Amino acid sequence: MEKWKVLDSKYIIQRPWATLRVDRLEMPSGHIKEEYYVLEYPTWVNMIGITENNQILFVRQYRHGAQSIMVELPAGVVEDGEDPEVAARRELLEETGYAFDDCEYICELFANPATSGNLTYTYLLTGGKKVQEQELDDSEDIEVVLMDIEEAKQFLFDNKIGQALHSSALFYTFKKLGLL
Repeated sequence: MEKWKVLDSKYIIQRPWATLRVDRLEMPSGHIKEEYYVLEYPTWVNMIGITENNQILFVRQYRHGAQSIMVELPAGVVEDGEDPEVAARRELLEETGYAFDDCEYICELFANPATSGNLTYTYLLTGGKKVQEQELDDSEDIEVVLMDIEEAKQFLFDNKIGQALHSSALFYTFKKLGLL
């Protein structure tokens, strides 16, 4: 198996949350693919925060792409040059007001490697304490939801986590903690 060769690449649109480019590719067979569309996104972090009271932090928010109010893990963008673990701690504090003693890498996943190349890192943070109020961006309307671990597992098993990367992150974390 060989990588495809990029013969040409151009941007169709470049915006903070919508970047689309089209590549002209040569496949190992020699076939030329004239248009292959790629979406570019920043690196993301998902956080599984377990409080000092052994509860998992979730957030409830409206997701316009799905036109649905969803319960998800806290998540956010890794800023340019920022370490993903630092981003995980920062985003969790901003979205929930909780700070954590320990932070452990769980996994990294691609959302859809056929059409985008960004990674999403998952971290498990433990020993969380509420230390401040939320610091939300103008476009964020986030409600913090606390669930005990068994309730969170059932919520996952009942297919109530609609964000695929968050479901995967929870499965990896529950496996690591011996809870599956």
